[in-house]
Amino acid sequence: MSSRDRILGRVRRALADVPADDTPYEEAVERSYPREHGGRTVAQSVDLLAENLADYRALVHRCADAQLPPLLARLLAGRGSRTVLVPPGLPPYWLEAGDVTLVGDRAASTARELDRVDSVVTGCAVAVAETGTLVLDGSPDQGRRRITLVPDHHICVVRVPDQVVSSVPQALERLAPDRPLTWISGPSATSDIELDRVEGVHGPRTLEVVLVSGE
Repeated sequence: MSSRDRILGRVRRALADVPADDTPYEEAVERSYPREHGGRTVAQSVDLLAENLADYRALVHRCADAQLPPLLARLLAGRGSRTVLVPPGLPPYWLEAGDVTLVGDRAASTARELDRVDSVVTGCAVAVAETGTLVLDGSPDQGRRRITLVPDHHICVVRVPDQVVSSVPQALERLAPDRPLTWISGPSATSDIELDRVEGVHGPRTLEVVLVSGE
């Protein structure tokens, strides 16, 4: 029996005495709390997202869709990246302007192999303005969770305003609970008791976010 089977078995046993006609969870939990703080416009939410991302020490860039390929090429060249890990569903034109070797997202890739890749480029599922958070859900343009945790440099492309929401409750409404969700608020970092900050502990040391408009 796998660990998954054991955990699900415990859940079933814990719910064994719950009446079949009991109030569904979605109805039993009170959800009258505010969905967001304040009444921002879409443009203000995008500005707040950029501000909070930068506050978390992410590098934020803005461009129109047609400017995305040359921008990504410049960012990768400026980093000196020669190999770029790409999810299977990443739009091919995103990296057509870059002089890099593309590395596919393979199930057989080891952590050591992923660590040798210079950069990873992904899309995202949704971005939360109030918390400066990017959420990845393993969709084709985002790939497996580990490809954004092992390489030291992650570029995440966010479509604005379509993928930007104001608050966490609004983000949850868009996300499927059975997807492998990764919530990213800035580069990976931790601090010791003296508040000495160390980046790149359990994820990329450098996070760059490109906010792409459809203009």
